[in-house]
Amino acid sequence: MHDFTDKVVVITGAAGNVGQAAANAFHGAHANLALVDRRSDRLAGIFPQFAEIKNHLLLNNVDLSDEEKVNRGVDEIITRFGRIDVLVNTAGGYRAGQTLEETGLETWDLMFKLNAQSVFLVSKAVIPHMKAQSSGKIINISALAALSGKPKMAVYLAAKDAVIRLSESMAEELRSFKINVNTLLPSTIDTPSNRAANPNSNYDNWVKPGAIAEVILFLATPAARSIYGASIPVRGPC
Repeated sequence: MHDFTDKVVVITGAAGNVGQAAANAFHGAHANLALVDRRSDRLAGIFPQFAEIKNHLLLNNVDLSDEEKVNRGVDEIITRFGRIDVLVNTAGGYRAGQTLEETGLETWDLMFKLNAQSVFLVSKAVIPHMKAQSSGKIINISALAALSGKPKMAVYLAAKDAVIRLSESMAEELRSFKINVNTLLPSTIDTPSNRAANPNSNYDNWVKPGAIAEVILFLATPAARSIYGASIPVRGPC
């Protein structure tokens, strides 16, 4: 079993399916948690058992596309814990179903804000603290589908591909500071919303959020210290 006692783990998009799975997994491994969400009313309802735990912090109303709000949130985490050991960027969003010429600029802006700009701003705010302590793990979530173009998904896939390139660049920049940056590429995730959108699919082939969380935990351990700049597919069971 992994042990993250005395480690501070920040999870963005903590109210989402992967975020919840990661939060519960790190909690079970005794980490100090800072869970981040853009709404004011979700985290306490999802994690009522965490609200009164002194080594967990629920950060609400953090718009990850707003640099000032992101910086304030990271400052609050540092004030509370004094360090950040692991950053897990699970925040993101999906919108597709139109050809490129049918897609409005608002969809472009939304997909890049939710998927790429969030990773950019949160990582930018956290990196100086990790550099100061000469250690850290940053784990980002892209998508297996982003490895190639597909019809009616251009903008979403472009944004998720940007996450991969950001991660690779950060990995090269931060390697000498003993900071590992890696990306997970899940296939279709088994969530209620995905099941509702694909009622005739074989859900047995989809990857469970808990399986993604297991890989996240591994990448956050010392055993993964030689892995950096990797884009790791996480598929459904064999």
